Amino acid sequence: MSHVAKWEAFMLQPLTSQNLTHWAERVDMAAAFRWTVRLNLHEAVANHFSLAVNDSGTQFLMNPNQRHFSRIKASDMLLLDANDVKTMDHPDAPDPTAWGLHGSVHRTCPHARCVMHVHSIHATVLASLADSTPPPIDQNTATFYNRYVIDDHFGGLAFEEEGARCASLLSDPKIKVMIMGNHGILVIGDTVADTFNRLYYFERAAETYIRALQTGQSLRVLSDEIAEKTAQELDDYPGQAERHLTELKAILDHENSDYAS
Repeated sequence: MSHVAKWEAFMLQPLTSQNLTHWAERVDMAAAFRWTVRLNLHEAVANHFSLAVNDSGTQFLMNPNQRHFSRIKASDMLLLDANDVKTMDHPDAPDPTAWGLHGSVHRTCPHARCVMHVHSIHATVLASLADSTPPPIDQNTATFYNRYVIDDHFGGLAFEEEGARCASLLSDPKIKVMIMGNHGILVIGDTVADTFNRLYYFERAAETYIRALQTGQSLRVLSDEIAEKTAQELDDYPGQAERHLTELKAILDHENSDYAS
């Protein structure tokens, strides 16, 4: 049997019962889902994360359709192929908007290894402002200086056409965050740890900005030079994201969580 034929046969299996390959990646994903709930960054049974597992980025893990993040385990992750036109015909197919958005990103942006999309409170408030630009007013907001794009052409739910339009805004590998106007936030990265860490800090940055606006006082905005310098220093900060996720998994393990099952 050819390599292509073997892959096609593999993909005909139920998406949740395919061989549990990429186990370490599944565990990292499950931990990220559990902590997203603890930080209240989730929204009911909506929102979705994905992680590319092949070199081209077209095969990826993603959470099952409408499963609450607090219950997702490593073995629950779907293994999808962005180029499989029959994906939505499977009995355990992913959420249609998750497929539309994440499938489009993994199909066209190989540098986006991990993709996390949420409607977290402060990031969504930011995305709802007429000007969604987060000025560099502290270290966290400076982290994202020149490293985000604002999508101000919301076109409804992220089915395939809208997903493809969003994906087209992520062609520059320097862009790590999409502020989805009238919608929420989409964060990309190299690994689960890298992306979750960025998601965490973007929500903190958005909260700082929103709370600063609520004071009604003038903002102390960093210069372009210092904001870029700070962003570069944090880009190169060694091991923080990996250590962050390792610590979160250690806490889950100490609590005898079933996330890694």
